[in-house]
Amino acid sequence: MSEHSMPLQDLPCLSPRGSMLSQARRMNKRKSKGCLGEGLEMECTPTELIQQWSPLHKHQRLTSKGKENDGNQFVLARRSRRKRESTSPDVSWDHLPDELLLRILFYIPLKDLLRMSTVCQRWRRIALDESLWHSVDLEGLTHMGPALQQVLKTGVRMLRCPRSFVEELHFTGTGPLHLVVMDLSSSIIPTVSLESIMCHCRQLEYLSLEGLQLSDTIISSLSKNPNLLQLNLSGCSGFSAAALSDMLTCCSSIKHLNIAWCDFSNDHVKSVVGSVSSGLTHLNLSGYREGLTLDDVKVLVTRCPHIQTLDLSDSTLLMADCFPVLKPLKDLLHLSLSRCYHIHLAALTDLDKTFPRLSLLDVFGIVNGSHLSSLKKEMPRVSINSRPFSSIARPTPASRPFGHFMWDRKCRLRVQL
Repeated sequence: MSEHSMPLQDLPCLSPRGSMLSQARRMNKRKSKGCLGEGLEMECTPTELIQQWSPLHKHQRLTSKGKENDGNQFVLARRSRRKRESTSPDVSWDHLPDELLLRILFYIPLKDLLRMSTVCQRWRRIALDESLWHSVDLEGLTHMGPALQQVLKTGVRMLRCPRSFVEELHFTGTGPLHLVVMDLSSSIIPTVSLESIMCHCRQLEYLSLEGLQLSDTIISSLSKNPNLLQLNLSGCSGFSAAALSDMLTCCSSIKHLNIAWCDFSNDHVKSVVGSVSSGLTHLNLSGYREGLTLDDVKVLVTRCPHIQTLDLSDSTLLMADCFPVLKPLKDLLHLSLSRCYHIHLAALTDLDKTFPRLSLLDVFGIVNGSHLSSLKKEMPRVSINSRPFSSIARPTPASRPFGHFMWDRKCRLRVQL
């Protein structure tokens, strides 16, 4: 063997451990096993290897803005992050359905409701819907003819306008009104105007015309309301006894009747006691002085045995002999005999025994001072002279005259004076 000859394993360039090529190969193997850090930091690392294991770079998007990219000239820009814009359309009053608008207008007061009715035809139609005008209070309104005409045409069911002034009015409606409850007490309204309203009423259940000038036409119109339950004609005038008798006969459902202090003759009083409903429970027949006799009381008791509240005040012909006549009224709770001057104190002491259920007794003008105290001791369970004013069939009781209530109901729409 020559001096230059050596075993293969002894040659430095071919030694498995000393060869540079073998070192590069061993580095590639370690890199493939996850040891990339050491290999990539070396200067002799192949370029292909570096490119293969380098992380991917994010490509920036080309965006055009304005006219900067015209003529194939591009500008690199980063798009800013924007909040996602709402895609829902804008809400408009015109887009709301009629049902929703109707519900919103339900909470609008009367004055604003009338103003909204002038916006457009659609709003006028919705603002005048009868569901919004179910109950209206026009108390104390002056020159209310046009307003009353419009309110009646909306289909109002509860109308309260006491102490109001109505000039000449002729209601021009064709069909029947929907009125169920109405109070025109102490208002100033021409009889002709009232006739034009009453002739269209068919569904009345509660009505007060206290203090008004009436006519036979109005009384006859009332007879077309068979469901009438409470009627207040106190202080009225201008109608005949025959018309009154026919009306009371037709309105057989009346439970509360106030017909006190009317411009009545004896015939009127006899029409009342002879024609009133047998189911009557509350009656105010006061103020007729010599027009109400004991015979009239007998007819009344026979016809209406279920009376609970009876006011016969200011009947000067009644005396102590009326108590045996009234005795069949087993349900009597409240009896008023104020200013019946022919009834003596001694006749009153046994009334709690004559009427076992009696709880209220009004005898103003008969018993005063020390005699009143003695009578209260004789009848401890009966309240004496505690009700100076009658509340029979009156829409607003004397205990709360300014509550804007009408038979315990309050109107939703009300005029603010």
